[in-house]
Amino acid sequence: MTERQNQEQTPSRLPLAVGLLATAAILAIVGKGWWDAEHPAVPPLVGTMDAKTLSVSAKVPGRVADVAVAEGSLVKAGEVVATIAIPEVEAKLEQVRAVERAALARASLADEGARSQQIDAARADLSRARAARDLARKSWQRVDSLYKDGLLPAQRHDEVRAQLRNAEETVKAAEAQLSALEEGARRQEKEAAHALAEQARGGVTEVTSLASEKNVRSPVSGEVTRVVMEPGEIAPAGFPIVLVTDLADSWAVFNVREDELVNLAVGTEVTAKVPAIGKDVKMTVYWVNPRGDYATWRATRQTSGYDLRTFEVRLRPAEGTEGLRPGMSVIIERNGVK
Repeated sequence: MTERQNQEQTPSRLPLAVGLLATAAILAIVGKGWWDAEHPAVPPLVGTMDAKTLSVSAKVPGRVADVAVAEGSLVKAGEVVATIAIPEVEAKLEQVRAVERAALARASLADEGARSQQIDAARADLSRARAARDLARKSWQRVDSLYKDGLLPAQRHDEVRAQLRNAEETVKAAEAQLSALEEGARRQEKEAAHALAEQARGGVTEVTSLASEKNVRSPVSGEVTRVVMEPGEIAPAGFPIVLVTDLADSWAVFNVREDELVNLAVGTEVTAKVPAIGKDVKMTVYWVNPRGDYATWRATRQTSGYDLRTFEVRLRPAEGTEGLRPGMSVIIERNGVK
């Protein structure tokens, strides 16, 4: 046979090789699937950044006159963020101030006593009363002497004696009036007047404090994340006008089953990824607490065993990291938690 004829009669090995390769590929795919099924990939823990947010509200109700900040503004602690128009409180303040002035005037009057003109008039009355008493006493001496000699009737004698007694009583009344004016008000009257003055002063302080609440101030430094009320709206007492978020006080929140808490005890340090800022951030677990929702329970097995509960785990950045904001995703690889 020729060489060409021998080649045509020899069977080709290419289909066999292709079949072996296909079989090997199928076995490899099946084996990988079985391996993946027996060793599933461990998904990472995914949490969310959160931060302390405060509702800035007014103590007294009123109409919003002005909002001094906008969403995204940075404010400092004590800075005015809004102004409330409260004309009723301002009118009340004028009333209590008038009451205070009147009470202070009464207390001052009680301390100072009578005016000098009143005292001078009382002294003049006393002098006239004493002069009238002296005259009545002399008249009585003359009439009594004449009566004893039988020169005057008894009626005249009695009339002069009554005039003397009346003059003496008038002197006593004038002396008492002068003494009262010189001593001034009694101790109890002075204490009562000063107590009323203190009460009025307290009323002014109270209403002044309420009036100062027209300037609504932020209790913390942070960023205005939302303006809830606009100028012209009625703001009830305690209702938020703006929301201020303290970005310096932030943390990450994770929901973790209790069988995974072994490596997330309080004080544990982990490295987390924050895709939004493209950085790895070192964080420390500072709070672990069970979630209150019953739906977070999960059975370990279908027929027996115990239920696993979900816990809320909070981690705080170990050091200040620029760019962290509430709502950002935080990822922790489980193999990196030790």
